[in-house]
Amino acid sequence: MEPPSLQIRGIVPIIPTPFNSEEHIAWDELRNLIDFAYAVDVSAVCLPAYASEFYKLSEDERTRLVAEAVFHARGRVPVIGQVNYPAAGQAAKSAAHLQTCGASAICVAVPRLFPLSERDLLRYFDRILKAIDVTLIVQDFNPGGPSVSPRFIRDLHREHPHFRYVKLEEPLMASKVEAILEETNAGVGVLEGWGGMYMMELAPAGICGVMPSLGLADVLGLTFRLLMEGKREEACDIFQVVLPQIAFSLQNMEFYHHAEKRLLQARGILASGKVREPSMDVPDREREHIDFLNSRVLALLDRLKFRWNPAIATGISL
Repeated sequence: MEPPSLQIRGIVPIIPTPFNSEEHIAWDELRNLIDFAYAVDVSAVCLPAYASEFYKLSEDERTRLVAEAVFHARGRVPVIGQVNYPAAGQAAKSAAHLQTCGASAICVAVPRLFPLSERDLLRYFDRILKAIDVTLIVQDFNPGGPSVSPRFIRDLHREHPHFRYVKLEEPLMASKVEAILEETNAGVGVLEGWGGMYMMELAPAGICGVMPSLGLADVLGLTFRLLMEGKREEACDIFQVVLPQIAFSLQNMEFYHHAEKRLLQARGILASGKVREPSMDVPDREREHIDFLNSRVLALLDRLKFRWNPAIATGISL
């Protein structure tokens, strides 16, 4: 019997990896992050991805993060296990293992260390898809060139129907979203990454959801719902407050970790803002500005009558 297919409609935040002062993973803090995600009614959560500092984690840490998230979620919110390995064999092995850990879906980043043709990438993902039964999400972030084509997405979906979502992170892709939906007869949904920066123009084009930071999940969730209801002006009034925070924090991936964790600290969701080394030493001016932008997010939460940490307010932790 095949596992049930994950249905995504809305926000799928990336869960950051919480660390204590000694840079060990703070497992109790991970539970707080999952509780918050559930409290703000996200479609699913994903880890360990770039925004989780996956590239600083051991293999055992990556696996345990997914297993612990699944255990604490207890079916309240689907957990997507992220697998990022250039080697097809290692990616397939890890994907299969995360499925046994209870992941509702697997997200795999396209290997972009060196150029590969789409024929090469079809072989890569064919091996992974043969190793799992749960839904596969293909993530493609390729600042040095084009991302996978609608034809590639169509061909992979035809061969493996449990490839059902693609996460893209590039500007000016509304026509590509429409082409993917047409090529696959809406069999593959498109998720927008890069903090949700382009969601205002892509929601009308047909994206099924956004994969942003956890700290903005509730605000972006409301923005997405308003866009789906055709309330573009109302959505823009909210989005224009958080967009400067998104754009400023994503200038540098290591800076993003600091900005995200400082927002989660300010909201009372995360106790420590520790980022695992090596990381950048954030200058005072940049630290002050991100705190200013985060304060505007907090003011927006108050205006919307959103609790800064609804998990604590409702006492939902298990």
